[in-house]
Amino acid sequence: MNWWNEFASRTRTDEPLGRKTWFHLGGRARYYFQPDGEEDLAAMTVRAKTEGVPLRVLGEGANILVSDDGFDGVVVRLDGPSFRSVKEKPDGIEVGAGVDLMPLARTCSARGWSGLECLAGIPATIGGAVRTNAGGRFGEIGDVVRSVRVMDQDGRIETWPRERLGFGYRRSAIGDRIVLSADLALVRDDPDRTRAKFEEVFEYKLQSQPMADKSAGCIFKNPQGGSAGAMIDRAGLKGVRSGGARVSERHANFIVADKGASASDVLNLIDVVRNRVRDAFDTELELEIHVWKPVGTGRGAA
Repeated sequence: MNWWNEFASRTRTDEPLGRKTWFHLGGRARYYFQPDGEEDLAAMTVRAKTEGVPLRVLGEGANILVSDDGFDGVVVRLDGPSFRSVKEKPDGIEVGAGVDLMPLARTCSARGWSGLECLAGIPATIGGAVRTNAGGRFGEIGDVVRSVRVMDQDGRIETWPRERLGFGYRRSAIGDRIVLSADLALVRDDPDRTRAKFEEVFEYKLQSQPMADKSAGCIFKNPQGGSAGAMIDRAGLKGVRSGGARVSERHANFIVADKGASASDVLNLIDVVRNRVRDAFDTELELEIHVWKPVGTGRGAA
């Protein structure tokens, strides 16, 4: 009997992943699991660890590049009702890991809850946003996180207070734990003001980033004291191609997947950009996106 038979009603095999990411690229997942709730998720997490099968959580897929060869493990999608709850409190909200960040930020801003309007235009689930401390020049989600409930690889659940979360630039201390929910500290404000701020940030993103194209957001983290996009631009890389992948002419830290592109095209172009920036500025750019590759193969997965 296959080990995953006990999860068969919530699991699909050989599941295409490309359309579930913003790049629209990549191969298939060996298993694609949509748990009924936290107990179901814990059971799968423990079983996958016992069987030696890697497990990853897929949110909005906005900062993910899946290898053309797919991912030989369990991909978890927290899209059930128990992971998409939003509970309003006097001083903020408790929100499930599967909730989409952009619609949540828009709704909160429209209702006069201040704190998320700075995240307009950032596609993510709450789980992914918290894990990577998503944000930009206007602010980060870590600024409003009070605590996070997480599950470890043994299915144990803990509530981590803010001081344990170790938020920094596009990082947290959560590691390979699964985010279940977050407690966000929001402040009541004038709805007209919060709504206007959300729209201002969103309009900035529309004007400065290739939001209509297939991309994964910023490809590289900004080096300390510098701008990855500015370095890539100054290295003359805007518009440079590898197969169907191209460095965006609108924002040099975005790689766009045009018709016919493959994940390999994007990976090759990442190497081209890294090498040119290293040669020009003696700076090693670090990936901001996460690359999912078959276990034990090739260029390191993030």
